[in-house]
Amino acid sequence: MTETTTLYEAIGGDATVRALTRRFYELMDSLPEAARCRAIHPPDLSGSEEKLYEYLTGWLGGPPIYVEKRGHPMLRRRHFIAEIGPAERDEWLLCFTRALEETVSHQKLREIILEPITRLAFHMQNKE
Repeated sequence: MTETTTLYEAIGGDATVRALTRRFYELMDSLPEAARCRAIHPPDLSGSEEKLYEYLTGWLGGPPIYVEKRGHPMLRRRHFIAEIGPAERDEWLLCFTRALEETVSHQKLREIILEPITRLAFHMQNKE
């Protein structure tokens, strides 16, 4: 019997997910080209960072922290308060892609993660 390795394990587990989410929000907070995305987030990004960390941990195959704490993600519904258009979506993806490139060294793993994350970002868009 072969053991299945989750993406969570393959990228380095908790430390990598923490580094990825931390870097993601550092980039969002500092890149001028992410200003519109930053503007639809709370002034203090720590709550957003913690939620993304919890969500990604479970989504990547680690412990289902988000679901245990907060229930079903219902991501689109939870984000309706923010107007997410093409610019905000693309800026979010820019930050995520850069953070992923900086924290996950294996190119194939980055590709495996980025494809569904990109679909998710398009799904979250709620205005033209």
